Amino acid sequence: MTRQILNKSVKVDGIDIFYREAGDPRNPALLLLHGFPTSSIMFKNLMTALADRYYLVAPDFPGFGFSAFPDKSSFAYTFENIAACIDKLTDAIGMRRFSVFLHDYGCPIGLRICVRHPEKIATLIFQNGNTYDEGMGPEWDPYKDYWAHPTPEKKAKLTGFLSEEGVRTQYTSGLPEALLPAVSPELWMIDWDLMKRPGNIEMQWELNCDYASNVRMFPVFQEYFRAHQPPALVIWGRYDVFFAIEEVDCYQRDLPDVETHLVDGGHWALETNFDEVLSLMENFLSANTGR
Repeated sequence: MTRQILNKSVKVDGIDIFYREAGDPRNPALLLLHGFPTSSIMFKNLMTALADRYYLVAPDFPGFGFSAFPDKSSFAYTFENIAACIDKLTDAIGMRRFSVFLHDYGCPIGLRICVRHPEKIATLIFQNGNTYDEGMGPEWDPYKDYWAHPTPEKKAKLTGFLSEEGVRTQYTSGLPEALLPAVSPELWMIDWDLMKRPGNIEMQWELNCDYASNVRMFPVFQEYFRAHQPPALVIWGRYDVFFAIEEVDCYQRDLPDVETHLVDGGHWALETNFDEVLSLMENFLSANTGR
């Protein structure tokens, strides 16, 4: 069995979508959905580790990573549109049933696919991906205020995360000193290099503002959990400064058989706690997919 990662692209509604692929398509499939501000690069180590038993696909969203960055006059950068694009990608490459890894922005994108096509979903793996109001801690209050009552003055105070330093601290904020060496610097450097393309920073701001649509979808996602009871694994880095730890216990309301784990890491647990996350995923997937 090969552990080779292949780098491919496919046109979805005329847009070139880049994706990384590993493993045998005859094996249980896993769709890996990245968050802000990164791309499928965050999954390279995980794909190598699992490719002998699973078929793994990690796409870059439009405007992220190595996917095309179409002008917003031809593609509206909303979570709904990105989800529709990734949904079509799974059809285009023949993914009929799969587990989903849901991280950060990838969580509401992936759950939109789940709501549309519950028959496609084998299991859910949440890694610091928000689905409940409790996960939106007080750090989100200024953004909620802007979404409801936008002004140029408020925007000027909130856009610091769309800078070189802001992208770097996406990976390091909240982490104890001892965990910082586990974070690979090329990740944030590649993220920033791609983000500073003309027009991308403004696109990222508009997409961040559309996060309000995800909050409105929380009840829909929770109803999907209750109605379909997908096997679910929740892995949460306790030092996450973006999504509150109170989120973790919420899943048991709607998924009584959910498996939850707090790890001594942050928002990017695949960087800081790779061995632990890998072991939890292997055990969960083996129990629920037979591999």
